[in-house]
Amino acid sequence: MNELKFVSAGDGARIAYRIDGAAGKPVLALSNSIGTTLRMWDRQIENLSEHFRVLRYDFRGHGGSSAPAGAYSLDRLGRDVIELLDALGIERAHFLGLSLGGFVGQWLGIHAPERIDRLILSNTSSYLGPAKQFDERIAAVQQAPDMAETAEMFLGNWFPAHMLAAKEPVVEEFRSMLLATDRQGLAGLFAAVRDADLRRTIALISRPTLVIAGQYDTVTAASHSELIAATIPDAKLVVLPAVHLSNVEYPAEFMEAVLGFLR
Repeated sequence: MNELKFVSAGDGARIAYRIDGAAGKPVLALSNSIGTTLRMWDRQIENLSEHFRVLRYDFRGHGGSSAPAGAYSLDRLGRDVIELLDALGIERAHFLGLSLGGFVGQWLGIHAPERIDRLILSNTSSYLGPAKQFDERIAAVQQAPDMAETAEMFLGNWFPAHMLAAKEPVVEEFRSMLLATDRQGLAGLFAAVRDADLRRTIALISRPTLVIAGQYDTVTAASHSELIAATIPDAKLVVLPAVHLSNVEYPAEFMEAVLGFLR
């Protein structure tokens, strides 16, 4: 398994990444959900790296990346991606972001279209208000003795009841990721979501875009994906019978949609 490598962002934060797939192939960048690491894509890598040079990274505040103090902004998260591409000498890449990764994908489509080939926005929103609920979550996660309660909240939002009840191995993998998440980093990313509102500006996205929705998603509702697909010119919409982590719950259908669009 390739080891993590690191680049420094413009503000000095350390961003962890890894690359799978042969050098000559088109680059596909993957961006995670909040509360996870780049390991959330493990099940897709073998298949994706047959077709692409796959670049994965950990958000600042998560995984192998450093966790600077204070609130993070969506602008900063977007620049982290651009600076990572710059450091690796990658001029353009396809971009697939799920959940918070989809927020970052929208930001890139608006602000750095010259760096993006095709854009896939999975289980995401353009706005997740009101701000008060994120302030409450930030306070709760900072005051809690550990990540146990927060982890259960996320898992309940991410997986269908039958997978949780069966304690499926993949659920336990995500529980481990959540329990290991830096609470300062989680609070920083919550702030980025709290302050993001892209509902109007995504109309400026000019790159070919695929939106993937989860029919039973309680976090980023299918109606949010429908709104994104209706706002971005010529965007395509695929709805899977999933909750929030479409790539985990419906891997074959997810991959079919992704590869069908990128190829």
